[in-house]
Amino acid sequence: MEQSIGNLLQSILPADRVKTELIDVVASASDAGFYYLRPRAVVLPVNEDEVVKLFAFSKQHRIPLVFRTAGTSLSGQSVTDGILVDLSQHWSKVVVEQNGEQVRVRPGAIGNVVNTYLKKYQRKIGPDPASINSAMMGGIISNNASGMCCGVSKNSYHTVKYIRFILTDGKTYNTEIPTDYIRFKHESGQLYETLNNLRDQIVSNPEVYDRIRRKYKTKNTVGYSVNAFIDFEDPMDILAHLLVGAEGTLGFIAEAVLNTVNDYPEKLTAILYFNDIYSACKAIMPLTVSGAEAVELMDRASLRSIENTVGMPAIIKTLPETASALLVEYQGNTQDELQARMAKFLAIADDLGLLEQAAFTAVPYEQALFWKVRKGMFPAVGAVRASGTSVILEDVAFPVDRLGDAISDLQVMFKKHGYTRAIIFGHAKDGNIHFVVTQAFDTPAEVERYSIFLQEVVDLVVKKYDGALKAEHGTGRNMAPFVETEWGGQVYHIMKAVKEAIDPANLLNPGVIINADKHAHIKNLKELPQVEEEVDRCIECGFCEHKCPSRNITLTPRKRIVVRRELLNLKNKGNLAQHAELLHQYQYEGLDTCAVDGLCATACPVDINTGDLVKRLRRESHSDGANKLALFTAKNFKAVYKTVKFALASGVAVNKVFGRKAMYNLTSGLRKVVPAFPLWSNQLALADELPTSSFRQSNTHGVVYFPACISRAMGEPMPDQKGVMQTFMDVSSKAGINVIIPKDIEHNCCGQIYSSKGFKDAYTYTVNETVCKLWEESGQGTLPIVLDITSCTQTLSHCRPALTDENKARFDALQIIDSVTYIHDYVLPEITIIKKKNSIVLHPVCSLQKMPGLEAQFSKIAAAFAVDVNQPVFAGCCGMAGDRGFLHPELTRSATKPEAHEVREHSYDGYYSSSKTCEIALSEAVGQNYHSILMLVDECTAERG
Repeated sequence: MEQSIGNLLQSILPADRVKTELIDVVASASDAGFYYLRPRAVVLPVNEDEVVKLFAFSKQHRIPLVFRTAGTSLSGQSVTDGILVDLSQHWSKVVVEQNGEQVRVRPGAIGNVVNTYLKKYQRKIGPDPASINSAMMGGIISNNASGMCCGVSKNSYHTVKYIRFILTDGKTYNTEIPTDYIRFKHESGQLYETLNNLRDQIVSNPEVYDRIRRKYKTKNTVGYSVNAFIDFEDPMDILAHLLVGAEGTLGFIAEAVLNTVNDYPEKLTAILYFNDIYSACKAIMPLTVSGAEAVELMDRASLRSIENTVGMPAIIKTLPETASALLVEYQGNTQDELQARMAKFLAIADDLGLLEQAAFTAVPYEQALFWKVRKGMFPAVGAVRASGTSVILEDVAFPVDRLGDAISDLQVMFKKHGYTRAIIFGHAKDGNIHFVVTQAFDTPAEVERYSIFLQEVVDLVVKKYDGALKAEHGTGRNMAPFVETEWGGQVYHIMKAVKEAIDPANLLNPGVIINADKHAHIKNLKELPQVEEEVDRCIECGFCEHKCPSRNITLTPRKRIVVRRELLNLKNKGNLAQHAELLHQYQYEGLDTCAVDGLCATACPVDINTGDLVKRLRRESHSDGANKLALFTAKNFKAVYKTVKFALASGVAVNKVFGRKAMYNLTSGLRKVVPAFPLWSNQLALADELPTSSFRQSNTHGVVYFPACISRAMGEPMPDQKGVMQTFMDVSSKAGINVIIPKDIEHNCCGQIYSSKGFKDAYTYTVNETVCKLWEESGQGTLPIVLDITSCTQTLSHCRPALTDENKARFDALQIIDSVTYIHDYVLPEITIIKKKNSIVLHPVCSLQKMPGLEAQFSKIAAAFAVDVNQPVFAGCCGMAGDRGFLHPELTRSATKPEAHEVREHSYDGYYSSSKTCEIALSEAVGQNYHSILMLVDECTAERG
């Protein structure tokens, strides 16, 4: 049946954008919430016409549609057993308008990317959810996202200016076009009248009107945004604002224009500590009145989850068990504004009941750390849960003046129902708190425990405090059974009427927001079996996905983990046929096309490196014969190196004789017969011979230069350009630095080629041999050792666990630095700059981003030699991963596409990076030659006198 759905869908979409393979539907069955529905197909439309065709297809075949962007939703609103419409790839348009006062976005644009475009105008979008680095505008608008600082007035609903939308009947309207209002009245007359009548019902009923107005003075995303009926008069304006927060149940938002808000450049941030939760809650109003832009509450349990994070204040570990804290930030356009607000804080500080004097920081790194741990609190707690349990994040709002009492009631409920590890945190300024509980759903008793607990939460929030069951995370499946409980029968009837008028067949995200099933919240729950350490810690939040180079071609880190879990579920259930099918598909999609770059860990709140998982899985899949062959090559590395150089020389010769495309065409043909055969790139060239060591009597210091094996083998594509090795020597000479190149270096390597492929024995042998060599050549650690490829630097810098005890002691005494640090710390102070380039563009390689301080040094070097330095918004992993791009060029093409598109929009005087293979990838993608940053230094400096 699934194949037939795929065939039918291919009548309206190309086959490559209709996904029905088992691994495709399994990988897309989860979002960040705790529900699991396996779609029958995943489709990737590229334009509005295709969306219209999908609506017609859904209606004709009575198959539900669900739109998804980043899938960071927490309440089950982006999962389906119908057709999942993935908008994450082809809908990322961002256009800044009105000098930054407005921004035009499509649903696949990442929130933080939008803010990056707005940053130079000192503006940002109003919503600032914790997931903003990953969440996309479609979800941000469709869930009426708010967040840390935006409160009610700056949320999606209040900052959307125009919306272009498509209804289930395929009709498209745009609130930016005045004539569309007339067209809507005539073409959608019945819907127009229904909305008009519903508005009349509300306006003529003071009780309903007043209830709606009162409840939206605080955060509330339960049900539809019925405040649209009292905020607007024209039915099309009402409909447009009903779509905000509708969670994709009423139509498709194709584009939106948002009014932006101030992004204050001046900030002061502190964590304030209190003896108990009541004292913290009592301080909220005074802090708000004093002008605090953000007031984030953290109870003792939530503080415990972050107390071991590097850089966090030491006091957190010593706080009493009853303690609580507020993360507070003051902001201003100028230092004078900021200090005026701080003066108001100081005026009330003595009355706040602080455990210790407030220590505000203006250091961006420290501020970023505070916010990172706060935003990552939910996943961080999830990571330390018991294996096999789900993490549940509820999102409620209480009146601020009763927040302390409400939290106390919640804590009593936690104990009553056995949630001993529950934590509470949230946007205290708005009375909006999140609480996290963890539990298994593997027995009926556990499901019943959660159901009873949630019903008591509903009663507490609604009946005792008249609060909101969802303040910003959307209704979803989780709270759909309780919408009527919160709003009452009259308003719920209006919400149902809206859904029935717009989607009478109930095919658009059915079961979300409006759901007659009172048990929907405890159905289709995720199974989370114990798999392996990295997998078990993951809560599938999706924060990692935007960093992944394979995200638009195969799987992301989250999806790799989702599939690993499903493999075990299938095995446990005895479904061996699907298990075998999924395992076979995982080889290419999960293992072969993973770049193991590890950037996912930089975005993961709990530092899960899916690349390490893939390396281990590769290692476990190797046969004894493969491991022995790899070890043989490691022990005979010079012969391997010579063979590679011979192959490169032969390829270059073939191109000279038969034309520059000869080798590409030849290897393309061979790949059709032997898919594992590497593809030739015309960026490949043979390196010159190793330079000799360089000494000058007048020099006062020296270094050991360990050229990477790639640098020793591969040269520059242009015949008049010197290679990176000679450039390193020349730059060192200009700085007056002695350079020693180790003898017989052809035998040695950093081990990256073996590490990334999972050949443990070969890697262990290689790094031990190399550390021995460097120990001798550096005078037993006296001289620093410089590598010219950043990924090799990182590999060698992290090899300690594979070393013998003797070599560990040697390694600890070695100074291993990258060429970027070498330029920054050793070369720049000694050279004479004679010119600057006007405009250059940088590609910071993955390892540069992962090694502390290196990216900042890279940028500082570039600024010393160019007037205008550009780093693309979409700069990320190029997917080369050593040789991965030659073996799977489709990975590199996909990974570099966004960055290349951005770079090609302008012309630059130079293109620079710090890794040869990455330079090859970007050169191919952009159509301009990328070079080592060493070459920029060489081009702009004078010979030493």
